[in-house]
Amino acid sequence: MDKVMVLATGGTIAGIGQGGAYVSGQVGVNDLLKGVVPKGVELESVQVANVGSQDMDSDIWRKLLECIHTLSAREDIKGFVITHGTDTMEESAYFLHLNAQTHKPIVLTGAMRNSTSLSPDGPMNLHNALAVCVHPKSAGLGVLVAMDENIYSARHVSKTHTSHLGAFKASNAGPIGHVYYGQVSFHAKPTTKHTLQSQLALGDSTQPLPKVAVVYTYVDCGDFLLKATLQAGVQGVVVAGMGNGNVSHTLLEAMAEAVKQGVVVVRSSRVGGGEVQLGEMDDARYHFVRAGDLNPQKARVLLQLALLKSTTPQAIQEFFNTH
Repeated sequence: MDKVMVLATGGTIAGIGQGGAYVSGQVGVNDLLKGVVPKGVELESVQVANVGSQDMDSDIWRKLLECIHTLSAREDIKGFVITHGTDTMEESAYFLHLNAQTHKPIVLTGAMRNSTSLSPDGPMNLHNALAVCVHPKSAGLGVLVAMDENIYSARHVSKTHTSHLGAFKASNAGPIGHVYYGQVSFHAKPTTKHTLQSQLALGDSTQPLPKVAVVYTYVDCGDFLLKATLQAGVQGVVVAGMGNGNVSHTLLEAMAEAVKQGVVVVRSSRVGGGEVQLGEMDDARYHFVRAGDLNPQKARVLLQLALLKSTTPQAIQEFFNTH
């Protein structure tokens, strides 16, 4: 009998309501698990939080991390399934991907329809996530996300639609596997550092994360948003640039000034696919960091952790290249 620890945080999967009008985080974990457990799987559960994931915060991240580190020492626990709201699932998954010090599987899942919908997707997603968690090939892959019969690495997955069941995609990498009614198949592995290989893991789970902001670009955006973040005392800024991480001349000057003030500036893209590359902007001249194929919200997570290790653009760029 394989034992899985379910860590519940709320979200739409635990929501109640009619159609699109519902309240997240209303159903307890024990009720969520009724009728969805695969044959041969035994469960324990912890209600870590019960919030909509728009209210997810770093305190809950730390609670999840603490639970994983404490409980992974138990030999009887095969792995972890985390129920989570979909709005910020990709950020939580990537945070754990970079921090969790265990080879045991960690699988996040949720739902696009609440538990009292006409046709909720949560029960099947949870059933499949449990099957992924106990599959022998899941160990050592870092944090996974199981949604809509697909298995994604936390490094690449993003929510790409506001309401469709197939909202989660990995535009640059695709899924690393699939799960159909609990039948699991893998066809790829993550290639960047994670979990036990991560160089960014928090040594102290109570250590406060540096303040990092995301500044979104648009026509006539100017530099006032960036200046406002600097006045708020941020240590780092991720700029969601246009196209290949491009910005206006006005914003470029403000970014350069931010670097001179000791703030680490990362160029990401608002596009949603592709990679921020060398060529159109002289990163070496301005001492900017490129986010690669990380979207702005994930680049922010990595930058927060990287700033605890170094404040030099060269070292932080290496973290982006390898994690």
